[in-house]
Amino acid sequence: MWHQLNEVLSLEPNSVLELGPGPGLFKQMVKAFGTRVETLDIDPELNPDHVGSATEMPFKDESFDVVCAFQVLEHLPYDMTLKAFSEMARVGKKNIVISLPDAKTMWRYLFHVPKFGEIQILIPRPRLRPLVHVFDGEHYWEINKRGYPLSRIIDDLTVQGTRILRTYRVKEYPYHRLFIFEIN
Repeated sequence: MWHQLNEVLSLEPNSVLELGPGPGLFKQMVKAFGTRVETLDIDPELNPDHVGSATEMPFKDESFDVVCAFQVLEHLPYDMTLKAFSEMARVGKKNIVISLPDAKTMWRYLFHVPKFGEIQILIPRPRLRPLVHVFDGEHYWEINKRGYPLSRIIDDLTVQGTRILRTYRVKEYPYHRLFIFEIN
């Protein structure tokens, strides 16, 4: 969560929309920094500020400086994910920050080098073919499973009027990949 918070706050937003707020921890942390945060979820039991679909958001164009969704979009079929991302770009003014599961296994190594300190590296596990994704009742798809290479995800999301600024795996938990987009 630290990476999510850091990425959003580094964009210096006045307003943030979070899709899929879960228990509301991210919202509370962002609010503590004086930023207005609203949440949207289809499930009213999560007590979002707005109950509604990510594919048809009840907001005007450019309503929020930053729109974010952390470990949410993979819970939608891929075509609906693209529709939700398009809606994020519509209601966002400046940036979109998302995290998605990346199924490519990474081996994490930590070295201590005198005078330089700790150095962390991630090395991908060699694999002849990507894993086949089987819907588990939660995730419809994951990055780097068959049919969803990282290059496809980036290409599909950057044709929505957005430009990718950076993407990276979270070293503490490499299953999470963060994406930061600029809205054109």
